[in-house]
Amino acid sequence: MRNQYPSNQGQRPLPMSQAPAAPPAQARVQQGLIWLGAALVAMTLLMGQLAHAQAQRPDTFADLVDQVGDAVVNITTTSIVAARQDGPQGIQPMLPPGSPFEDFFNDFMNRNGQGGQVPRRSQALGSGFVISDDGFIVTNNHVIEGADEISVEFRSGEMLQAELIGTDPNTDIALLKVTPDTPLTSVSFGDSDALRVGDWVMAVGNPLGQGFSVSVGVVSARGRELSGAYDDFIQTDAAINRGNSGGPLFNLEGEVIGVNTAILSPNGGSIGIGFSMASAVVSDVVEQLQQFGETRRGWLGVRIQDVSQDIADGLSLGEARGALVTDVPEGPARDAGVEVGDVILSFDGTQIQDTRELVRVVAAAPVGETVEMDVMRAGAMETLSVTLGRRETADAAAAGQPEPVKPASVDLLGLRLGPLDAEARAELQARGLSGVVIEAVDPNSDAAAKGLQAGDIVTELAQMPISTPQEFEQIVTEGRDAGQKSILLLIRRGGDPRFVALSLLE
Repeated sequence: MRNQYPSNQGQRPLPMSQAPAAPPAQARVQQGLIWLGAALVAMTLLMGQLAHAQAQRPDTFADLVDQVGDAVVNITTTSIVAARQDGPQGIQPMLPPGSPFEDFFNDFMNRNGQGGQVPRRSQALGSGFVISDDGFIVTNNHVIEGADEISVEFRSGEMLQAELIGTDPNTDIALLKVTPDTPLTSVSFGDSDALRVGDWVMAVGNPLGQGFSVSVGVVSARGRELSGAYDDFIQTDAAINRGNSGGPLFNLEGEVIGVNTAILSPNGGSIGIGFSMASAVVSDVVEQLQQFGETRRGWLGVRIQDVSQDIADGLSLGEARGALVTDVPEGPARDAGVEVGDVILSFDGTQIQDTRELVRVVAAAPVGETVEMDVMRAGAMETLSVTLGRRETADAAAAGQPEPVKPASVDLLGLRLGPLDAEARAELQARGLSGVVIEAVDPNSDAAAKGLQAGDIVTELAQMPISTPQEFEQIVTEGRDAGQKSILLLIRRGGDPRFVALSLLE
């Protein structure tokens, strides 16, 4: 007779004589209670997760709107612009110079007040938000740029004239001040660095001049860069349109985690790709504008580039991170002993992943402060102390001087190298440089794949200065004999120095 209890192991049934005895009734009851208890625990955990998810996804944003709505304002600016020197609706008549019809047309336009000599008033709309009960208001610089008058309208309908305290075109932030009769409702900045992709956010502003308006969405991406050196944009699919500029982006706690600044759109309207400058950047800028009426950013005084994996291998760095120093002009970094080829790995205790991060943390550091900086130099870690200058002062000084000519450099493998003689220096505007010049590049070589070109100047190889093609060849040979897989070149081309790592494998 075959076993009546099939195996749960997928094996053939045992003969009845070898089959296990059926469990007694009491054991079955105990086993059932154990399974029931486990099921209740699992259900409790599941209900907890669902409750947490529900807490993170509100059924309504109305409470949040009531909490922060009165702190959001509409901004109207007025400016005087010269009228255009053309006809109605921008149409310029195609008349021969000196034609009698030209005089007739100009007389007609002047009699009708359209002669192009009478200035006109232009208005622009935007948004902003109150950050203190005594009337400080944050908006975008492009909202108020060139304005003669700035009016602020509150949700209650009250209108106040605003004074411009300061602007920062680099981050497109402006700070205004109104004088209210009673304390204003204000909002505070939150931690944008704590945001996660997928978090709920709410944008509030004055889209297309329609007045107070709310839109919601999620964080689509973080750390977006558009065109500025200090960019740290939050991307969101919350609807942002013209007129939303300068308005706040809120998290669910009612904290401002971004300032709505730009959209990506083929038609000028929202398609779900909006950008808000992160509060981590904005809060520092606003604090400086409140205190000084201008920004005062730290300045290190180096040229840098990102560390690729090839460059990391050439420097025996391992991980491709940090900021590689390509030039050290006169300034704080040179005074601190920073050298070309140093890889900046940490600044004032902050680990540096790339050049963008170094630029931001240096800019946020106080001017005149002495900070410690860890660099990798020739395979060894060094700690340098640098006293920061002021970026705005350095930029102003550089604006009054011609940009120094710094041709780039390149490698020898797959290259034809020549001496950098007086004639080559004059042709390449490389006065004062030492190195070798690349005369030709094999199009099938690794050097060509890395973008090296004829006319590039190689000033260093394996972090050692060179002056002749023979020195270049000797260093390459030594690197191959030592088993190196790649070698690092410092090249100069078209005004900017950069490092390039070339393969030493045959």
